Amino acid sequence: ALAAIVAGGFLYGAVMGSYGIRPLQSLYSGLKVPLLLAVSTALCLPSFYVLYSLLGLRRDFAEALGGILAGQAALAVVLAALAPITAFVYVSKVEYAASVAFNGVQFLAASLAGQMALDRRFRPLIRRNRRHRIGRAAWLILYVFVAIQMAWVLRPFIGSPDLPTGFFRPGAWSNAYVEVLGIVLRALGGR
Repeated sequence: ALAAIVAGGFLYGAVMGSYGIRPLQSLYSGLKVPLLLAVSTALCLPSFYVLYSLLGLRRDFAEALGGILAGQAALAVVLAALAPITAFVYVSKVEYAASVAFNGVQFLAASLAGQMALDRRFRPLIRRNRRHRIGRAAWLILYVFVAIQMAWVLRPFIGSPDLPTGFFRPGAWSNAYVEVLGIVLRALGGR
């Protein structure tokens, strides 16, 4: 699973970062996507373990972890399979903003595939003990929350053609949720 996450994530990231034909951005993005998947997962696992312990499911933790890793591997493999489509879109001279949105859709599709793989692995657990449903739902909420912040920290993945290539953007360590709230408030206030 780890090899699939690294290889699939690197391939898609390299293609995603190739917008505007910037080789260094392509390399950075190739490194960032597997980092996003692996670090987000690693940051969530201690809380997930505690939750499983509180639910009385600690003996099933290894099996649940196997399901999580299978889901992440499926996500990365689907991303790799979508890489040629992303390259085709880029060759079609799509605007930068559209490329960002397009990659968001690609990640959504791959994430749904990863969730389907995770669900398949959790079905036997849920049949044995319905409390695994709580664990499964908690994992999704926890992972999405952490992955959004991790993606914010690791940006840019595509790299704006108007900005110099860099591994991080200035202000990378800010809070994604505070930034989005500020954008929404400014939009509502007309500023």
